[in-house]
Amino acid sequence: MTAQKPKSDELAAAKSAVKKSAGKAGGGNPFETMPVADLEKKLGWSADGLTHAEATKRLTQYGANEIVEKKQNVLLKLLTYFWGPIPWMIEVAVVLSAVVGHWADFGIILLLLVANAGVGFWEERQAGNAIAALKAKLAIKADVKRDGKWITPPARQVVPGDTVRLNIGDIVPADARLLDGDELSVDQSALTGESLPKTCKAGDPVFSGSIVRRGETTALVYATGSDTFFGKTADLVQTAVTVSHFQTAVLRIGRYLIVLALVMVVVIIAMGLYRGEAILTTLQFALVLTVAAIPVAMPTVLSVTMAVGARLLAEKKAIVSKLVAIEELAGVDVLCADKTGTLTQNKLTLGDPFCLDKTTPDELILAGALASRADSKDTIDLAVIGGVKDKAALKPYDVTHFEPFDPVHKRTVATVTGPGGQAFKVSKGAPQVMLAMAANADAVKAAFDKAVDDFAARGFRALGVARADGDGTWQLLGVLPLYDPPRDDAKATVATAAAMGVKIKMVTGDALAIAIETAKTLGMGTNILDGAILGDAETKATAAVTKSIENADGFAQVFPEHKFHIVEVLQKNGHIVGMTGDGVNDAPALKKADCGFAVSGATDAARAAASIVLVAPGLSVIIDALKESRKIFQRMNSYSIYRIAETLRVLLFMTAAIVFFNFYPVTAIMIVMLALLNDGAILSIAYDNVRYSNRPEAWNMRLVLGIATVLGLVGVVAAFGLFYLGLRVFHLGHPQLQTMMYLKLSVAGHLTIFQARTRGPWWSTRPAWILLAAVLGTQVVATLIAVYGAGLVVPLGWYYAGVVWAYAIAWFLVTDPVKLLAYHFLARAAEAPVPVVKAKDPAAAATASPAKVAVPYDPAPTPAATASDTNPTAIAALLDTRLGDILAAGVLKEPHEAEHILAEAIAAAETSERKGHAAPVADAEHHAAKPRPHAQTKTTAAPVVPAKSGDHKRASAPKGHR
Repeated sequence: MTAQKPKSDELAAAKSAVKKSAGKAGGGNPFETMPVADLEKKLGWSADGLTHAEATKRLTQYGANEIVEKKQNVLLKLLTYFWGPIPWMIEVAVVLSAVVGHWADFGIILLLLVANAGVGFWEERQAGNAIAALKAKLAIKADVKRDGKWITPPARQVVPGDTVRLNIGDIVPADARLLDGDELSVDQSALTGESLPKTCKAGDPVFSGSIVRRGETTALVYATGSDTFFGKTADLVQTAVTVSHFQTAVLRIGRYLIVLALVMVVVIIAMGLYRGEAILTTLQFALVLTVAAIPVAMPTVLSVTMAVGARLLAEKKAIVSKLVAIEELAGVDVLCADKTGTLTQNKLTLGDPFCLDKTTPDELILAGALASRADSKDTIDLAVIGGVKDKAALKPYDVTHFEPFDPVHKRTVATVTGPGGQAFKVSKGAPQVMLAMAANADAVKAAFDKAVDDFAARGFRALGVARADGDGTWQLLGVLPLYDPPRDDAKATVATAAAMGVKIKMVTGDALAIAIETAKTLGMGTNILDGAILGDAETKATAAVTKSIENADGFAQVFPEHKFHIVEVLQKNGHIVGMTGDGVNDAPALKKADCGFAVSGATDAARAAASIVLVAPGLSVIIDALKESRKIFQRMNSYSIYRIAETLRVLLFMTAAIVFFNFYPVTAIMIVMLALLNDGAILSIAYDNVRYSNRPEAWNMRLVLGIATVLGLVGVVAAFGLFYLGLRVFHLGHPQLQTMMYLKLSVAGHLTIFQARTRGPWWSTRPAWILLAAVLGTQVVATLIAVYGAGLVVPLGWYYAGVVWAYAIAWFLVTDPVKLLAYHFLARAAEAPVPVVKAKDPAAAATASPAKVAVPYDPAPTPAATASDTNPTAIAALLDTRLGDILAAGVLKEPHEAEHILAEAIAAAETSERKGHAAPVADAEHHAAKPRPHAQTKTTAAPVVPAKSGDHKRASAPKGHR
């Protein structure tokens, strides 16, 4: 029979329909639910398959059955590292060096520029290619019927309308609808996250990349390549583009310094023209000023700091594939954890059985194990056999005949000879089938059905077990539940993450009941949303859906586009999102997330898309990674403050000296030496001793720039003080005065490192020995150059060098209290004022919207008190602050305890108001904190609506850091 040829416009319409709805399971693609007869007509199917000529034509029309990889030009990728505010500044300095003929400066600055770009480019190249890994996952060969014969062409040649044959162990080559034949048991865990194989019958869709676990049949292909469910996943990986907060912070710093430098340059040029100075002289100073304004090595130092951190994380069994992930991990406040294979073991396990009559659990499990075969590799059989505590108990029994599971009878049957020679039969299978064939069905039906329903409500798969002795009458023995158990360390990891301010949200393709049961076991809360309400990457979330996603403890029955959408919504709502996963289905969300984790045993696709790959089993390694990343963040934050402060110090001092004194305080070579020695020493900050925060970190640029500005301005005042002494008291000549100012800027700059690295007094955290050694080493070099000249500067002598050191140390001791005062005022300024209103209506107060409140973080732990330890009067007084302050003070252990406490407080406030003393209550709506919380604040959802029975976890779901 010749294949029917549909009209070209029908094929085009079919292709358009596939493209428009590819990947949306459950009816999203019309070809998934269209009657098979209509689909056969639409695609021109025949029993003999397509002709070779028709297949070739369709291959040209639809394209190869493979993922089209979007490649970026390597040269263009490299050039992007020379584009941006800081590279522009460095490039200007290079050009100016060449113009005025300062070739030593030209070489040094150009080397730093190229080195910075090289480090960034190389690290990105190491990240790998997620699309290539997804492509490798496709089946290599496929059984296809062409011209009435079965052939095995490469899977890339399969086209819509092809008939393919699927056998046990086959990877489905394309999205297809099953034709007549056996039911299939299909493993879709790598695509959808469903831990249990899905049973598919004639007419059901199966997706590319799925694995056939049981059965044999034929199928009609309706989507190939990028139009498949699998292809949609690859498209999502390609469209997931993020800009890290680290990159954003560096850009902001660069813009800040560029604006400042431009202002200074304009001032100097205007003064030079006014004074009639030579153009070359003005241009020379523009070079010096530009060099002074550029944090030349800043990107390199930060990259090296993260690279050192990456090596430390590798020792913790976490391999970093994208350096910026370290900084992102430090700020993660929501971790979306894939359930199957991440929170759970992805291994069917036998639960506690339900026994009927006098049957013991061991007897029930033994009967089920005898009705199973280990060599079948069936996941259910292996799970039941694995439930036998003593494997020796199986040895006395001889299975003389075994009937495997089939989709018609839906059970297995084994004829067994026992230790005494007696023969009997055992069977396991679908509960309704086992009940129908049992002689004792009437007597046990109520209890049996209740057990099956209870297991189903908990998300367990139930198997009925029966036995027939010599008379052949079947007797029900009980029910065996199967489930995917949590990893051993999962519960502890969830609790530890919460203590560190990270909310874990479960994301799974499994049924809602399974997700809720797993969440209960792990203590995660039971507010689990159905993925059907979430929409996909192209759906704009409504305010209600956004709020639901933020408040949810987890998500069930989700597909790849749902996971991508969840991450995107949380990011848009101000969260820094982490995502863990192991399957192909997780790849898009792993790449989209601020920090994606591929857990141990993950697919190549997941590893390529992730920022961090875990090589040790379980999630506990994430806790180590969180702690280490927060330490690394502290070091980068300290360096940023130091570098900006030093730039301001040099830039403002030089500009003011030229404007007001018509004097160049340092030469170009001195500026270059300052940059080399300072940044060379500061590289050792990557190994500095720091204390990690118990709250997520984030770049607080207002605080960073504020503290750096204060330190820089104090440094300018100190520099002019020494300038006055050298000029008016010591009467030094201009060359010697330049040397004195060079040494002062070098010594004072290095001492600033010890102020920038702590929020408290400079001695509050002991610096690492390597940092001390680096600072002392570079300052010995700087001092020797200043004392003896070394052919670079005019010698200063030991006496004046000692004066500079004493002067710098004295100002260091003065500056530290100023720094502490600056932190105090900037922290207070960051807190928004709390409006106060009277609570007149308790009912109205009880229905107020939950508020996010920003609370200063105090690292010192305070013992928590229970609700019973407090009284309404005390709580009414505490309401003059905010709920977050109450939590921080340790009055409550958990936010959900506020339901009872606030009810008492409202009653107390009402009583107080009747006496003329209304208790103030914060206006929740006005005080809702929208920006991402920074390192010193935490946000807490203040639930004031009494929760329904069994729903207290939902009421306490935090919107920010808990």
